[in-house]
Amino acid sequence: MDFQPVERAPEAYQQPLTARQITAICHRAFGPAADAVSVVELGTGMYNNVYRVTTAGRAEPVILRVAPEEARQFRSERHFMRNEYATQPWLSVIAPLMPRVLVADWSHEVVDRDWMIQTCLPGVPAPQRLSAYPRTARTTFFRQIGAVARAVHDVRGPHFGPVAGPGFGTWSEAVIASLEDIAADLDGAGLDAGPVRRAAGLAADGRAALDEVTEPRLMSGDLWTVNTLLDPAAPEPVITGVLDFDRSWFGDPAADWTIHMATARQDERVAFWEPYGALDRSPAAVWRAGIYEVRHLGAILLEGHRLGETDAVSDSRGRLAEVVDGLG
Repeated sequence: MDFQPVERAPEAYQQPLTARQITAICHRAFGPAADAVSVVELGTGMYNNVYRVTTAGRAEPVILRVAPEEARQFRSERHFMRNEYATQPWLSVIAPLMPRVLVADWSHEVVDRDWMIQTCLPGVPAPQRLSAYPRTARTTFFRQIGAVARAVHDVRGPHFGPVAGPGFGTWSEAVIASLEDIAADLDGAGLDAGPVRRAAGLAADGRAALDEVTEPRLMSGDLWTVNTLLDPAAPEPVITGVLDFDRSWFGDPAADWTIHMATARQDERVAFWEPYGALDRSPAAVWRAGIYEVRHLGAILLEGHRLGETDAVSDSRGRLAEVVDGLG
């Protein structure tokens, strides 16, 4: 087997599989003759280990994604892969852009981790290709992202909260539970959970504003440039695939990471709003956006800690205090 893993320190959060484990997964998924003949670990994943695998008897490579061991997962990130799997039936509106799930296994019989095999989509990661276009052409990309986000956010769900559950009857319950989970994770990581816990209290006091959101809508959770693929040869940006819906939720679309990123700068990304439509700018909506910002910053803080990115941890900690002070 030609095996190209990403080099990592022994203490790194993402620990690679061995060649033997990947072969065992291929045999479970495709039969005993499906030996892995080529495995390339893709270093783009920030949570799961991701491999492009070519097996004997299959002309096209597949993508193997492997979740962290359960004992290493934060409470607020638990069973992300299972949540993404549960989201698939809700994403038919963008099915042509989505990889198909070929096999998923939560049994832990082959390896002691959740894993999923998907089709390999054409294209290259958008961050690798987008900079090759002039800034004036990048509006085409953000316009496409806006159209995808609009299609996803128009999907109505049966409850508030993660797609796979737990489900909540009100939006305020889902938001407060999420903030409390993030605060517990920060405590467990030895980080200051005070600002997030304070925001959870403010959310409880402001339930009425949160519960103006009465209809659960689907949120992608993580859709932006890093999770899109582009045609490498197109004269202007053309999205060929969208990836990683493990953080998907039902709730207020304004709470989606996509909206957070679209509002972060007034540059070529303003084209996002042309197909998407205008945001609610009422006082209650602006206050809710502050609560959502705390969720995003708390998640960034945990991710920075998980990946050993000290600058991200420091920046997020400072910004968290500012946002919560503004809410208060």
